[in-house]
Amino acid sequence: MKKNIILIALLVITSSVFAQTQNKNFYSFNIKTISGEKFDLSSLKGKKVLVVNTASKCGLTPQYKQLEELFKMYGGPRFAIIGFPANNFMSQEPGTNEEIKAFCEKNYGVTFQMMEKISVKGDDIHPLYKWLTSKSENGVLDAEIKWNFQKFMIDENGNLIDVVSPKESPMSEKIINWIKSGK
Repeated sequence: MKKNIILIALLVITSSVFAQTQNKNFYSFNIKTISGEKFDLSSLKGKKVLVVNTASKCGLTPQYKQLEELFKMYGGPRFAIIGFPANNFMSQEPGTNEEIKAFCEKNYGVTFQMMEKISVKGDDIHPLYKWLTSKSENGVLDAEIKWNFQKFMIDENGNLIDVVSPKESPMSEKIINWIKSGK
């Protein structure tokens, strides 16, 4: 009898944890802008969002130009881009938030939303990136961060749709078609 009660209790706890994990989506996380202000991801409800981990001293850094071009073409009520500077690969983002912001504005005219510098992998991974990269969290796929400028496609309901490799252009057919599609 005691074993049955323990088993039932474990099942209830497990199903509760499972339900909480399944209810998590992009809008479940707290983040800050590169200027340090709180940013409510739920303010992006109804928009497709391209999430990108960025770096200022990387061979892929010129993708900032393409990201800005993409944002100017499609950004608005249906689409947004948010960049997360990260120093996880060969110290290619050593700057402070202020230095990163100035670099992005001066060199690439970045107007899409940049967030504070975070970790996108490892023991200190930001909870949003843990969700983005773990099927057990997002319910869709495992997507290890391979390098700077990996792109995550989030739908209008805050669900992960797909991931695009770091080397693939933000102006790729896959991303453009996704932005233009009804889903």
